[in-house]
Amino acid sequence: MKRILSITIASIFSLTLLAQDDTMIQKNNIRIDGDRITPEALWAMGRIGSYAASPDGKQIVYTVAYYSVKQNKGHHMLFIMDANGLNKNKLTTSAKNETDPAWIDGGKRIAFLTDGQLWSMNPDGTDRRQLTHDTTEIEGYKFSPDGSKVILIKSIPYHGSIKKNPSDLPKATGRLASDLNYRHWDHYVESIAHPFIAQVTANGIDEGIDILKDEPYECPMAPFGGIEQLDWSTDSKTIAYTCRKKEGVDYAISTDSDIFLYDLSSGKTTNLCKPADYKAPEVDPTKTMATQSVNQQGDDIMVGYDTNPQFSPDGKYLGWLSMKRDGYESDRNRLCVYDLVTGKKVFITESFDSNVDEFCWSDSKDALVYFIGVWHGKENIYSVNWKGEVKQLTACKADFGSLQMLNNGKQILAERHSYTESADLYVVTPGKTKEKTIISQITHENKHITDQLAIPTSEEHWTKTTDGKDLMYWVILPPHFDAQKKYPTLLFCEGGPQSPVSQFWSYRWNFMIMASQGYVVIAPNRRGLPGFGSEWCEQISGDWTGQCMHDYLSAIDDAVATLPYVDKDRLGAVGASFGGFSVYYLAGHHDKRFKCFIAHDGAFNLESMYTDTEEVWFSNWEYDDAYWNSDQSERARKTYANSPHRFVDKWDTPILCIHGEKDYRINANQGMGAFNAARLRGIPAELLIFPDENHWVLKPQNGILWQRTFFSWLDRWLKK
Repeated sequence: MKRILSITIASIFSLTLLAQDDTMIQKNNIRIDGDRITPEALWAMGRIGSYAASPDGKQIVYTVAYYSVKQNKGHHMLFIMDANGLNKNKLTTSAKNETDPAWIDGGKRIAFLTDGQLWSMNPDGTDRRQLTHDTTEIEGYKFSPDGSKVILIKSIPYHGSIKKNPSDLPKATGRLASDLNYRHWDHYVESIAHPFIAQVTANGIDEGIDILKDEPYECPMAPFGGIEQLDWSTDSKTIAYTCRKKEGVDYAISTDSDIFLYDLSSGKTTNLCKPADYKAPEVDPTKTMATQSVNQQGDDIMVGYDTNPQFSPDGKYLGWLSMKRDGYESDRNRLCVYDLVTGKKVFITESFDSNVDEFCWSDSKDALVYFIGVWHGKENIYSVNWKGEVKQLTACKADFGSLQMLNNGKQILAERHSYTESADLYVVTPGKTKEKTIISQITHENKHITDQLAIPTSEEHWTKTTDGKDLMYWVILPPHFDAQKKYPTLLFCEGGPQSPVSQFWSYRWNFMIMASQGYVVIAPNRRGLPGFGSEWCEQISGDWTGQCMHDYLSAIDDAVATLPYVDKDRLGAVGASFGGFSVYYLAGHHDKRFKCFIAHDGAFNLESMYTDTEEVWFSNWEYDDAYWNSDQSERARKTYANSPHRFVDKWDTPILCIHGEKDYRINANQGMGAFNAARLRGIPAELLIFPDENHWVLKPQNGILWQRTFFSWLDRWLKK
């Protein structure tokens, strides 16, 4: 008898999984059939967000988001538990979102955001008090160590690129742009974030003083920056903040952000990345920064992304993430440590030839800093000392994230996930070696769901590339895998183009659900991905259609040749962003390997893409030149000559194109153009367009529509 499972909603935001026999019980259109995960089940899962350990290390407060498909929205709730995972209690009792928890008053109270204002409560959820009554929404905050002040992140009006409409036309919807950066990611730039320093009193918190008053620059930086881009000194007298002090064209072509120190007593601001008299050299905005003088100034002038400053616990040093080159958003992230007395800077992770993704200071004598980095498709925890000696502390087939110190520096609080595990919280006790490191799971947010599911497995495989290098690819196998069977197989094309195929968990590009629908997934760490050394990672720039495309085909060809369960007659290729571009290119160069394609938010016409995107630095670095330059580099000519739209005459395979109309990084005309071209060629094609989504798909019902359309298309062509 087939076992059938059903997820029902006891209330809008409280989820319970029930097991039934013989009949399907369906409520609110959220269900699981059998023991295979479904799109509805993905949206029934709780999603752990931010978290904070109490000063004494005994308790942890954290957020979980639950989603109602019927209501098409989420509810962000606060929970508290002991640091060993016991005595979990819900703090949120209303339908309002409560987020961004932090411990204040020496651990006696918890601060949080709700309804755009800052509140506090006792650790048991009682005695809730509204701390701010601001006329502007609070978007983030950080209390000073002495508790007397707080940074408040608020947005202010900005008309540097879009002019303010006449006051007598209040209903006019037109926007008059006079410079670049008039829109970014998914919104028109008519406001920017600023940090305000507010006083904390017994009567609440005032509206604060804007430390960037009259400066037309954002802090934190759009689109993803948050409160992690600012920090308080241990004596509460200084603030370190991240800012890219540029506008218009200069902003659009540059990744040059700096770390600044703001002295509260004097109001003086100091740039730690450049001399006080620094004047940026002139650049050509239509060419790559790689060969321009801005990147030839020496290591003492820091012109790349510098972000996320953190003061050391002893107050002597400031650490931050630092990229070397301007215009290169995927440059290797290094860890810079700055001596606040001498002004000396040391890059202490040079021996780790991959990115430092996140870090936290250590109190250990054996380690200066703990950090997360990717190597060979896994994000693990490492330590580094003053000598620059890097030691791997964990060796998990998983990805860690968001490190915090716990228990007076003796332990690390972190989030972890993998292809088959959604995010949960873990306590890591570092050992002398990675074998002696203790890893303890303290939340099991979706255990009630996953315990009733058949879980796919993943395997690490290696093959040779066409240029004789070693290529690693992941193989994800369906639940109840039978090696004697033949399975339809998907080639997964990663985005970025320089983001790793590590053990990520996604609520859209989810390998567990792909495998659970009966597909083998081949996920190569092709040329251009971090975790295999800088040379491997950087080879993709200026060579989008060269070795990385050969690597894709090397992986799928090796899988066909060496894995007997891969059905060579039922292959598909799927991907998003650069992965979508890859699909569009492979559609004209696959020699009939694939039976169908799916491209999400991919670039199709690179000439159009050059002026479509709002982040010109990306196109400049990756293409070398604007398409109209007569003195283009050889790489630029090759890039434009190999744009996917030039090979539509060779398309012969069904294709599904997906795009969000609020995606201003890769505009929706790219997906529409690919779909239109396919149909004009007489090729079976579908276009899934989302007027209200950006580069991602974030709304519950849109997310389920995405998954259903995705698998309906694959099943149509690969399961005949």
